[in-house]
Amino acid sequence: MMPPLARGGGGDEGEAWRRWAVLVSTVWIQALTGTNFDFSAYSSALKSSLGISQEALNCLATASDLGKAFGWSSGLALLYMPLHGVLMVSAALGLGAYAAQYCCLIFLNPSSAAGSSFAIPYPLVFFVCLIAGCSICWFNTVCFVLCIRSFSASNRPLALSLSISFNGLSAAFYTLFANAFSPTSPSVYLLLNAVLPLAASILALPAILLCHTQDSNLQSVPRCDRRVFLGLYILAFITGIYLVVFGSFTTTGSAAWVILTGAMVLLALPLIIPACSSCSYVDTHSIDSASPPNHDDPHKPLLASNNLQNESNAVTEKTMEQQVQRTSCGTILDKGRLVVLGEEHSAKRLIGCLDFWLYYTAYFCGATVGLVYSNNLGQIAQSLHQQSQLTMLLAVYSSFSFFGRLLSALPDLLHSWKASFARTGWLAAALVPMPMAFFLMWKQQDGSTLVVGTALIGLSSGFIFAAAVSVTSELFGPNSIGVNHNILITNIPLGSLLYGQIAAMVYDANGQRMTVTDNHTGIIDTMIVCMGMKCYSTTFFVWGCITFLGLVSSMVLFIRTKPAYASTAASRSSCKHLTKFPVNRETP
Repeated sequence: MMPPLARGGGGDEGEAWRRWAVLVSTVWIQALTGTNFDFSAYSSALKSSLGISQEALNCLATASDLGKAFGWSSGLALLYMPLHGVLMVSAALGLGAYAAQYCCLIFLNPSSAAGSSFAIPYPLVFFVCLIAGCSICWFNTVCFVLCIRSFSASNRPLALSLSISFNGLSAAFYTLFANAFSPTSPSVYLLLNAVLPLAASILALPAILLCHTQDSNLQSVPRCDRRVFLGLYILAFITGIYLVVFGSFTTTGSAAWVILTGAMVLLALPLIIPACSSCSYVDTHSIDSASPPNHDDPHKPLLASNNLQNESNAVTEKTMEQQVQRTSCGTILDKGRLVVLGEEHSAKRLIGCLDFWLYYTAYFCGATVGLVYSNNLGQIAQSLHQQSQLTMLLAVYSSFSFFGRLLSALPDLLHSWKASFARTGWLAAALVPMPMAFFLMWKQQDGSTLVVGTALIGLSSGFIFAAAVSVTSELFGPNSIGVNHNILITNIPLGSLLYGQIAAMVYDANGQRMTVTDNHTGIIDTMIVCMGMKCYSTTFFVWGCITFLGLVSSMVLFIRTKPAYASTAASRSSCKHLTKFPVNRETP
């Protein structure tokens, strides 16, 4: 047998390099594949080019979100294809879908000077928007699986949060690219949406090929892992600040290229981590690595079970019984509540779980509303005579969404400092700013209020987007996350359709049919245009009420799941105690 010290040699250093290289590759992919966040940058041009109403434009935004309802297909593809194959299929789907939209906007529309006499059928445009949304979901699935396979359970939430955080910066990165290439043409966003995800996939491919085909269960973890994560989060924070400062205004010429180069340098800087990751290694005895891995079972759970867990089951059940007995809120808060975290839920069991529907409602009435707000940001700015500030508003939403995603790692960082708090409680706290923002914009609509409201909505929705993966894994089992999380995000197309339709109906009801000339393309068309506070005032009030409902749902979920988090913390404490002082069961 190889001695413990020998295991901490070059093999572990190679393992560390592989893990960090994979994490950096997911950061690149996420940073350049959030193509749905820049929809508002070209939505007005698309609306004018196709000659459609606000309701029809909302349906196109819904189509992109509806593609996420087919996210389960990425999990199915992983059963038959390697990760890198799924990644390249995702890039091909995005390339085809956005290239078709670009052609629709530039070459094939009869209103365009460069166009032909052939008009693109609206259902076809709807279909390519759906395919574009599906490609985003496939990219996300690849990144989730890479992080889960490459990191132990103790570090996995940190890796997921960091990777997902950069997805929130996509709109800011795309704005910098657009400023450098063609700042006056909205269609450049569609061209970038087609090309940049493919380029990111090709750049990340070598690191992804290094990823193990099975989930990892590290027995030796470098002492400096948490310090490395802290360094990565600090670097990510600096990147976000950079994009807030330099991405909030339109630049042209050499200045735009200098700013874009600086952003790309910051995005590439995490590469120094794999090169400098040779640290001292120790055999860990945490919950996720307290027992040797079962090499005979290739489908070992992601939250690895062990013998110590069996010994702590009695402690868990006793703790839960005592906490439930002390609760006096009746069956509403007690019936069917989760007993332990990480228990696997099949799709059938998930649908019958009350906690899942509370979670679904919190997401549906929270983060999804924030996403619909970002889709309508172009029309909102236009109606309030803030069209010239759209670039800045996109950068604000994108950057604060990014900061919200970074903050989703707080539960894991505080847990390492012995200050743990139920993640569902953080979810409820993250929802507080959203109804405040909508009610604020309902009462007062001006440039400064719009900026503040956009920042609060981006911060809140970003946190929920990033935290949702870990919450789904903890509440309903990590092995089932591929199916369960895609069931959860079916709320996005439903919410996009419902909330977007509310906004579109209010907009069209208060608008007037006008002849509009596009200053950039020269397109002349007749369309409904609404100007003034009346366009979105009612919508903001309705959205505020909906997000308040989401806040209430998240608070009930927190109350119901708090005992499960407490019992799991007690189990972990018991396991660590048993690990430090093992009982010798061998007979003399």
